[in-house]
Amino acid sequence: MLPQTTSVRVSAFADLTPHILYDLLRLRVDTFVVEQECAYPELDGRDVEPATRHLWLERDGAVLAYLRILAEPDGAARIGRVVVAPAARGGGHAGRLMTEALALAGDRPCVLEAQAHLAAFYARYGFTVTGPEYVEDGIPHLPMRRPGRPTP
Repeated sequence: MLPQTTSVRVSAFADLTPHILYDLLRLRVDTFVVEQECAYPELDGRDVEPATRHLWLERDGAVLAYLRILAEPDGAARIGRVVVAPAARGGGHAGRLMTEALALAGDRPCVLEAQAHLAAFYARYGFTVTGPEYVEDGIPHLPMRRPGRPTP
């Protein structure tokens, strides 16, 4: 039996196939709305923005993990919707996607709204807390930022 290969995929919304879009949205809704019991508008309109990039890990056609990168008005990259499928958790997939996302962001500063229990995970990628903890949909969150890299 051949070893399974995990591939990183990157796409703008317009280039997502209907099947992949369904799989990505299902993973997000199953995790953030159903598992975490947060009734909120998961589909916020930002997925379709031209500068948004969707990143996911795929193995044998199955989506293992996902995140999106948004372009903020101040030029920062906003990383969000970081999620790993329950069966794939603990496999380093979120870290692999973060590495890819930061490479795509390049020298731009990056921001995110971390679930508070994940602040140490994001700190490993250079993010620091930039404000007080707040509760969103019953879950404690922290605003975090990674400074941009100066261009030579």
